[in-house]
Amino acid sequence: MIRKNTNSDNKFLNRELSWLLFNQRVLDEANDTKVPLIERVNFLSISASNLDEFYMVRIPSLLDVVENKPDEISNDGMTGQQQLKAAYNACAKIFKNQDVFFRKLVRELNGEKIIHITPNKLNLKLRKNLKKFFNEEILPILTPISIDPVHPFPFIPNEGLCISLNLKARGANKTFNSVIIVPRALKRIVFIQEGNKGYYLFVEDIIKYYFKDLFPNTKLLDSAVFRAIRDSDIDYEYDDDEDVIKYFEKALTKRRRGEIVRLEILKNTSPKKKNFLKKNLKLQDAQVITLSKYVGLQDLSLIHDLNKPKLKFKKFMSRPVERLKQFDNNCFAAIRSKDFVVHHPYETFDVVVDYLNQAAVDPKVVAIKQTIYRTTIDSPIIKALTKAADNGKSVTAVVEIKARFDEEANLALANQMEKSGVQIVYGFAQLKTHAKASLIIRREANKLKSYAHVGTGNYHPKNAKTYEDLSLFTADEKICKDIEKIFNYMTGYASPANLNSIVLSPLSMRNQLNAMIDTEIKNIKRGKPAGIWLKMNSLVDSQMISKLYKASEAGVKIELFIRGICCLRPGVKKLSENIVVKSIVGRYLEHARIFCFANESNIPSKNNIVLIGSADLMPRNLDRRVEILTPIKNPTVHEQILNQIMVANFLDNEQTWIMNDDGTYKKVKQKGKTFNAHKYFMSNPSLSGRGKIKGNRKPKKLLSLMTYE
Repeated sequence: MIRKNTNSDNKFLNRELSWLLFNQRVLDEANDTKVPLIERVNFLSISASNLDEFYMVRIPSLLDVVENKPDEISNDGMTGQQQLKAAYNACAKIFKNQDVFFRKLVRELNGEKIIHITPNKLNLKLRKNLKKFFNEEILPILTPISIDPVHPFPFIPNEGLCISLNLKARGANKTFNSVIIVPRALKRIVFIQEGNKGYYLFVEDIIKYYFKDLFPNTKLLDSAVFRAIRDSDIDYEYDDDEDVIKYFEKALTKRRRGEIVRLEILKNTSPKKKNFLKKNLKLQDAQVITLSKYVGLQDLSLIHDLNKPKLKFKKFMSRPVERLKQFDNNCFAAIRSKDFVVHHPYETFDVVVDYLNQAAVDPKVVAIKQTIYRTTIDSPIIKALTKAADNGKSVTAVVEIKARFDEEANLALANQMEKSGVQIVYGFAQLKTHAKASLIIRREANKLKSYAHVGTGNYHPKNAKTYEDLSLFTADEKICKDIEKIFNYMTGYASPANLNSIVLSPLSMRNQLNAMIDTEIKNIKRGKPAGIWLKMNSLVDSQMISKLYKASEAGVKIELFIRGICCLRPGVKKLSENIVVKSIVGRYLEHARIFCFANESNIPSKNNIVLIGSADLMPRNLDRRVEILTPIKNPTVHEQILNQIMVANFLDNEQTWIMNDDGTYKKVKQKGKTFNAHKYFMSNPSLSGRGKIKGNRKPKKLLSLMTYE
């Protein structure tokens, strides 16, 4: 769609509303009958979880603007109050859709003999079993808290599921109120099997049904199930000389007690009970969300644990990296032979673990340097680093404790590694270290040789099963030397001079990306081929958007593959009519960041410039984080990323949404043969990881399928 540009103030779209539109696209997967039923339930759960995070982080940010910067105008021309109102309205629409989709999915699950039920509708035998389960597994850990002048209303934890009861004891004249905070140790959904039928019950329904076990000789007069979401953002405003550990210990305590920004209740809640909760929790009407069936739909993810393979995506096991077999699974021999890239989750994350495990026990390895942004407490990456330290290697881990919602876990990980002899560095006081890199130094033939891993995603084995990311392994001397300098920058604040290849933020990434876009503008004006293909999670930075507009105005064709937030307005006449924005939402979470520039050749071509890295085009990534973009030099890797991965994104017409000029999206209409990028990668080997073992299958070539509208 091309529309006339009548207002220069409308060059940008609102960040918050764009994010909510992304979450609506996630939710729409729950309503797509082409998606297996239980996977649709899971998409509903993901949408609900995403909305929780929006309220924990973005709503408090808007409230702060309203309170402290009431006259501040966003890039799209809105005050904080206008943004807050628009966000609340957009959230209300999503909540309504979640309600509708939930009821629809319940009916479909019932049809598959996965039946939602309440305790009173169970037969006598099942109720007897449920009663036993309640007495043994639920009742012992419940703690009802009565409310009176001596016992004030209890503190409700973030994401806390609660039941408020209004009761009257037998023979008493007065009623009393009590609150049950459902312990996190209890699973929200209880499953019961009877023959070929499966039933599931929500734990709050069970607790309410057996309330007399908690309150003998009482009558239940009124009740309400509710759930609270609290402000969970942390302001990183500590001095360079302040003890970072003590600061974060205090900050995490403060987060747990942040203000309530959303209260979920049910439509059948009585006005009296609603007012009781509002008064005790000190809330306004705008902070109360009314739902029809259940609060906290994110817990529906538990249904995904059911053993129902016919109602899920067909099971897929990540492929091994075939090239390693040529070298008897010796990672260093394979990397030394030539660069290769591993495409997760289609290829196993085990290769990253093996790379570090081999380094940990290799007598020739003298040092390992590693960034840690997000991982798991039982991560094999952490075990490999501690094993290496135990074996006398020099091991340095740059741990970013400012990784939102992982601060506490990262502090624990750092403490665990430090006890094993790993040198822990917490990076910069005012910058997040978001770069994903590992450097291993080996002594070979009396010389030190370096091997590097650069990723677009975190060193997180669980996420690597669902997040689409790239892992580059290289022994390129220039790249390794750059990474060495960047580690020195992160650990010793030594500003790296004269980097050979890698683009680094916050020092130079913005300028170098601008220069590459300017080169495309110059080339198109000189009559040479020009073009830009960018793949990322979010495009927010107004300066970068303006630069892309300038390229579009000059005639440069631009393809943007942006999964989430996009503040650029495509298809606007005389501004962005040469820009197309696409978003793929499907089985796997698109997460890799890939930057491609024509460089005087059509895209795709072996002459194009291709970089991969950890950075989205957001102010925080360009100005307030340590990020790296690594150029792809090896021809096979270059072909894999550009001609295979990017072209597959270009061709996808099953999971792709096209962005309209007003920021809304429409699902691509399938014309002729369908193409699904995720299915292609699941069934076709990668180019650089395929290896040369006899019989290895070649991937299906895609260039012949490309057509431009």
